[in-house]
Amino acid sequence: MGRKYFQVVLIATFFCLLSGCQLKHWATNKFLVGPNYCRPNAPVAVDWQDSPDRRVNLSLPNHVDWWSNFNDPVLNRLVDSARQQNLTLKQTGWRIQQARDVRRIITGNLFPQIQQASGAYNRLLTSQATALPAPIKAFDDWSVGAGLAWEVDVWGRFRRSVASADADVQVAEGDYDFVQLSLIADVAETYNLYRVFEQRLEYVRQNIEIQEGLLKISNTKAEKGKTGFTAVHLGSASLEAVRSLEPLLEAGKRQTNNALCLLMGMPTQDLSQLLGDGIIPNAPAEVAVGIPADLLRRRPDIRAAERAIAAQSEQVGIALADLYPSFTITGNIGWDAEKFGDLFGSAANTGAVGPSFRWNILNYGRILANVDLQESGLQALILNYQNTVLEANREVEDSLVAFLKNQERVQHIQKSAVELKEALRLVTIRYEEGDRDYTLVYVMQRELVSVLDQLASAKGDVVESLIKLYKALGGGWEVRCPNASVRDMQVGYTDDSDTPEMMMAPSHSEAPYLSLEDLGNKDVEKTEAGLSKKTAPQEDEELKTAEAEMRQKIENRLKNTVERKDD
Repeated sequence: MGRKYFQVVLIATFFCLLSGCQLKHWATNKFLVGPNYCRPNAPVAVDWQDSPDRRVNLSLPNHVDWWSNFNDPVLNRLVDSARQQNLTLKQTGWRIQQARDVRRIITGNLFPQIQQASGAYNRLLTSQATALPAPIKAFDDWSVGAGLAWEVDVWGRFRRSVASADADVQVAEGDYDFVQLSLIADVAETYNLYRVFEQRLEYVRQNIEIQEGLLKISNTKAEKGKTGFTAVHLGSASLEAVRSLEPLLEAGKRQTNNALCLLMGMPTQDLSQLLGDGIIPNAPAEVAVGIPADLLRRRPDIRAAERAIAAQSEQVGIALADLYPSFTITGNIGWDAEKFGDLFGSAANTGAVGPSFRWNILNYGRILANVDLQESGLQALILNYQNTVLEANREVEDSLVAFLKNQERVQHIQKSAVELKEALRLVTIRYEEGDRDYTLVYVMQRELVSVLDQLASAKGDVVESLIKLYKALGGGWEVRCPNASVRDMQVGYTDDSDTPEMMMAPSHSEAPYLSLEDLGNKDVEKTEAGLSKKTAPQEDEELKTAEAEMRQKIENRLKNTVERKDD
C-alpha cells in the first residue's frame, strides 16, 4: 500500500514539472498558484483647489451624523425613520446576507466535498436462458454504507474561492453603506427643498397681500378721476402674474412631500402635521474636508470598487489552478448481504480507500482562455476603481465650490432685496401721495417678486450644495457602526488570518409603518438592528506616513498663502 501511494505521488510530481509548475514559488506562496492581490494605485490630488479659502477646514472630517449640524430636530427624525423603513436600503441589506451565505457554501469546499450515506434493497431475478445461467433464479440484496471524496486543495483553488467570497461580502457591505449614505443625503435634500417651497410660497403670499392693497388704492384714485385706469390694469396684471406662481409652488411642495414618503418607506400621505412650520435649514459657514487621500477610506463606493478588484484577483488564481492536476482521496465503507439479519455481520463488510488524480489535458486552450478572461476582468475593475476615485474627487470639488459661491450669491441677493424693498417703499409713498405714474411701482414690484424668489432658492442652494459635499466626502455611513473611524477602514488586502470579523447580518423585521405620531413623538434608535461594529484591520503604515507628510505640506502652503494676504 505504501509503495503504491509513493508511486502515485511520484507520478503526480512528474506531471507538475511537465506543466511548468514553479514548485519553489508555489511552496513559498502558502501553496497557492496565481498572483497575490496588491491594492492598485489611484490618482489622488494633493489638495483641494479651494484649500486657501478660510471657510475650508483641512482637519480630518468627522461627519458621522452631519445632518445634525443643521440643528433641525424634524430633519433628524426623518433621517432616523428613513434608515429604519426605506425599502431600497432593506433590499441592499439582504444582499449582504446573500453574500455571506455564498461564502458559507464556498467555505464548505475546504472539507470533504462528498459525504454521503446510502442504503438500498433489491429483489433480483436472473436469466436462466443464457449459456451460463446463474445458479440462483432469484435472491434479495440488502446494502447500507457511507462514502466520502475529498479533493485536497493543493493549488489553493478553494482557499482563493473563500478569499474571493470574503471580498464579495465586503463589496456588499460597501454597497449598503453607499446606499445608506445616498439615502440620508436624499432625505436631507428633499426636506430642504420642502422648506424652500414653503419660503417661496410665503414670499409670494406676502407680495400678493401688498399688491392687493396697492390695487385698491389705484381703483380709488381712478374712480375719483385723479389718475387713469392704466394703473389699475397694470396692477391687476401684476397681481394675477404673482398669483399664478402660487399653484405652481404648491404643486412642487406636494410632490416633495410625496418624495419624502417614498424615502421613508410609507404610503403617500400628508406630512404637514409631522413637518410643521419651519425655515430653510441654516448651513454652517465653514466645513471640514480633510485632504483628498482621505476619500480612499471614507467613500464606501471607493472601498467597494477596491474590494471588487480583490475578489477578481482571486478568480485569476482559481483559473490558473485548473492548469494543474487535482488530487482526491476517496473512501467508502458498507455492508452487503442477502438477508437483512446478516447485514451487519463481519462477513457482510465492504470498503475501499485510495487516492486519485484528474488532469484536464487537450482542452484546446479553454483553460488559458479562461485565465485571460479573468485577467481582462481584473484590468477592467482596476480602471473602474481609478475612475471612481477621480469621480469622487470631482464631486467634492464641484460641491465645495458650489457651497462657497452660493454663500457669496446669497449675500449679494440679500443686499439687492434690501435695496429693492427700500426703493419700492419710497415709490409707493410717492404714488399714495398723488404721483400719477404707476409704472415705476409696477416695475419695482415685479423685480422684488423675482429677487425674493431667487433669495429663497439661493438659500436652499447653499444647503443643498453642503449636503452634496457631505455626501461626496463619504459622511453618514458610519451610523451603521458608530464606533468605527476613517482610520479603521480597510483599503488593502489581508489574508484569512487578518480578515476583520464579519458583521452580523442586518435584521429587517416586518414591522408596520410608523405612524405620524410615532415619527413626531419618539426618537428612532440610531444604530441599525443586528449590525455590529467592524473590527479595525491593520493600518497601512506607509500610507499613513505619506498622508501625514501631504497634510503638513498643505498646511505649510496655506500658512504661507495667508501670510502673503496679510502682508
